[in-house]
Amino acid sequence: MDVIIVGLLIIILIFVIISVSKNINESNITERLGKLETNMIKEIADFQNTLSKDLHTDFDNLNEKIEVRLRLINDGVNERLDKNFEKTNKTFNSVLERLSKIDEAQKKIDNLSSDIVSLQSVLTDKKTRGIFGEVNLNHIMTSVFGDNNQNVYQMQYSMPNGTIVDCALFAPEPLGLIGIDSKFPLEHYRMMVDKNMSQEVREQAEKMFKVDMKKHIDAIASKYIISNVTADQAILFLPAEAIFAEINAYHTDLIEYAYKKRVWLTSPTTLISTLTTIQVIIKNMERDKYASVIHQELKLLDEEFKRYKDRWDKLSRSIETVGKDVKDIHTTTEKITKRFHSINQVEMEGITYEETERDE
Repeated sequence: MDVIIVGLLIIILIFVIISVSKNINESNITERLGKLETNMIKEIADFQNTLSKDLHTDFDNLNEKIEVRLRLINDGVNERLDKNFEKTNKTFNSVLERLSKIDEAQKKIDNLSSDIVSLQSVLTDKKTRGIFGEVNLNHIMTSVFGDNNQNVYQMQYSMPNGTIVDCALFAPEPLGLIGIDSKFPLEHYRMMVDKNMSQEVREQAEKMFKVDMKKHIDAIASKYIISNVTADQAILFLPAEAIFAEINAYHTDLIEYAYKKRVWLTSPTTLISTLTTIQVIIKNMERDKYASVIHQELKLLDEEFKRYKDRWDKLSRSIETVGKDVKDIHTTTEKITKRFHSINQVEMEGITYEETERDE
């Protein structure tokens, strides 16, 4: 009987030891799984926070660098535009100033033309008339282009063939150097228009006047039109409007003759018009030069914006990739959490953890 009782006690003790050992192992597993789940969730949350902070920091730094770069580009473009517009305004103001001077010169020339008759008594010889024409020509050039503007014109200019022209005009290409020479055929002209003279004398004076004009045209064509040096044309300046008007009204053959020789006849008024046109061309060329600079700067700015767009697209794709990775990590985290929860609820040998605890 005692042996049986002792045996039963031993069996019960063994069963108790097995049950306690089983409960201890199950408790350790549950506790470790819970800690592992907590640590995983905490590490994932820390990783998400760190990744979010790094992304925000990098994005803020990138935006700041882009803003600084754009500000520098904008300041540079504005500075260049301001300088170029300032130069353009100065150019236009200079043109307006020159035009006002031209108006003043025209008034003076008109007064001079009205006094030609009285000046005829003074201009009695060729030398005096030559000086008068040169002075008048110099006054016109100064009024249009300014005093001593040697980049545009030079008075008494020495040509490569050894001749000296009254004025050399350095026009833009393809014109190039244009010779302007003053001629004042007053003597025979005065006799030709003097109604107090007989018809025969006046007709003879007209013939001599044409001979004088053709000599002047031939001299200018031979002296001041040089191949590969000057333009293929030259200008004959007549200081008197009356002579120019007489030729255009009654002597068109002289105009045709000059045209064949590539010599253009001008008066003070028409010469001013011609020079003003050339001056506008020069100013337009300078303005176009500045416009090309602005266009080049805008082209460089366009290239900068293209590079900026490419870099921004790359950054956008990188951000999208990181966002997708974060979303995938979040999905994986959810799956791991659910898996841990399923492990906690698993039944072992047909007995759940809840039932084991109730039995104990």
